[in-house]
Amino acid sequence: MVKRIIIVLVSGAAIYLVLPRVTAVFASLPRLSTLNWIWFVAAMAAETAHFGCDFALQRLALRTRGWFAVITAQLAGNAITNILPAGDAAGAAVQFRMLAASGIATDTAVGGLTAFSLLGVGGLLALPIFALPAILFGAPVRNGLVEAAFIGIAGFVLFAGFGVVVLATDRWLAWLGRTAQRLHNSVARRRRPVEDLERRLLRERDIIRSVLGRKWRDAVLLSAGRLAFDYLCLLAALRATGSHPRPSLVLLAYAVSGLIGLVPITPGGLGIIEATMSALLVLAGVHVGDALLATLAYRVASYWLPLVAGPVAYGLFRRRYRTTAGTG
Repeated sequence: MVKRIIIVLVSGAAIYLVLPRVTAVFASLPRLSTLNWIWFVAAMAAETAHFGCDFALQRLALRTRGWFAVITAQLAGNAITNILPAGDAAGAAVQFRMLAASGIATDTAVGGLTAFSLLGVGGLLALPIFALPAILFGAPVRNGLVEAAFIGIAGFVLFAGFGVVVLATDRWLAWLGRTAQRLHNSVARRRRPVEDLERRLLRERDIIRSVLGRKWRDAVLLSAGRLAFDYLCLLAALRATGSHPRPSLVLLAYAVSGLIGLVPITPGGLGIIEATMSALLVLAGVHVGDALLATLAYRVASYWLPLVAGPVAYGLFRRRYRTTAGTG
């Protein structure tokens, strides 16, 4: 109960701090009718392609041929993540239970979802690298974007190094498992003690390594595709407002706002991403009004519409797997 109260308080404080910027973004709602609808449809199509890559990548990681359970579980889990404070764990739990109810093995589901998450984080951390040539050799870039880019690149280097150590060696991962187990059992004395965490981590690591080892080219292509289409959604939203900023600076603004969105302060980054992205787009040379409107259009495509699709997907899943889901 204390943990939940703290999470709610932190989320509320974060939203309060960015409230003026968020209010300005949502005040642009009536201006959605002024968008160039050809470009807005293009933004929606790009976001649809982004989710298509999402589904294909998760299907690859889960080593299944079916699409229905992967798509519905992903949409339902995404909706839970985006409506609950620090909802990542709850969304992942819902997705895991749905996949298990559809017949996907438990170990496969855990390893596949972990691999999917690692690929997503790694790809997002790598994005500032692609904007580096524009920073070094292009037109002048404002200091805020430059500093954020180098922080993102440093994060990618650390993440890549950690990934190599975890995937290539048993010793450090086993040590991490033993340490985490001792720490958890010493702090959470009233809960059931964690056992065999070292062995479970090694087993799940082996599943991740086998998934990425056989089809790593497909995994890299789909990871790049999901980020590229999401970025193109933002770029098309900007074009829909009549703005024509430098794509490299928009990429940098997109990458930094995505990295900030990884911190689970608010559900789905609600408020935080709106405030961050609109401010970074202004730094990228976009007019304030256009930045606010483009951010709203992008979030309609990437946040609000998938949020609405979540309950529909869950209902369809329950209808197909009624008996299994009801007993799980």
